[in-house]
Amino acid sequence: MTETVATAAWQAEITEATDTEAFVAWSLERFGHLRMVLTTQFGMEGCALIDMYGSQGVPLSVVYLDTMFLFPETYALRDRMTERYPHLSFENRGTTMSAEAQAARHGAELWARDPDLCCGIRKVDPMRDALTGVDVWITGITRKQTQARAETPMIGWDWQFQLVKISPLVQWDRARVWEYIKAHNVPYNPLHERGYPTIGCTHCTRAVAGSGVTDYSRAGRWDNTAKTECGLHSNGSGI
Repeated sequence: MTETVATAAWQAEITEATDTEAFVAWSLERFGHLRMVLTTQFGMEGCALIDMYGSQGVPLSVVYLDTMFLFPETYALRDRMTERYPHLSFENRGTTMSAEAQAARHGAELWARDPDLCCGIRKVDPMRDALTGVDVWITGITRKQTQARAETPMIGWDWQFQLVKISPLVQWDRARVWEYIKAHNVPYNPLHERGYPTIGCTHCTRAVAGSGVTDYSRAGRWDNTAKTECGLHSNGSGI
């Protein structure tokens, strides 16, 4: 799989006007013979996307990264999703470095002193390993989430991980995702109803006053820093 193949597929077969669920079906038909994975940390967008792909009835690997610092609600949601979609293979590809080992090597509370390094150890490096040998990476990111994601194409070449990256929800906003969640009775993290617009690790995620389920913000992440990305989606994925 190369950038040229991704470009040809985009130009010849689909457009941004393609219905999202039709695009999901197309992606399985177009790339189903290749090694595909859908990645998620069980945010609202990821849960909606899992349901869209799960509804196709096609076996698919769903990769998540257990950073060992996830909320109890996130682990409980993972279990619910695993039970609901038995034909999908949920795979933890998180780091094997324990919190104690990280502290011994890098000092206590690395997330507070050097959050980029902490994300590198617990998210970026494990994701690089998880995507090794993968041809097509399916993500739940949208253009409205952050400035770094504002020009994300529906399908493009990811330069960081060197594969085709598919983002079916790229034109959606949180309100539309919530409508889908409710219409299809998709499980979601209850922390979204307690003021958490996005949910990452316990040390680097807080509730945002006044935030509701239809609000998307990175304000509750990496408090008191300029950091808004963990590093997985910030290096461009355009064709």
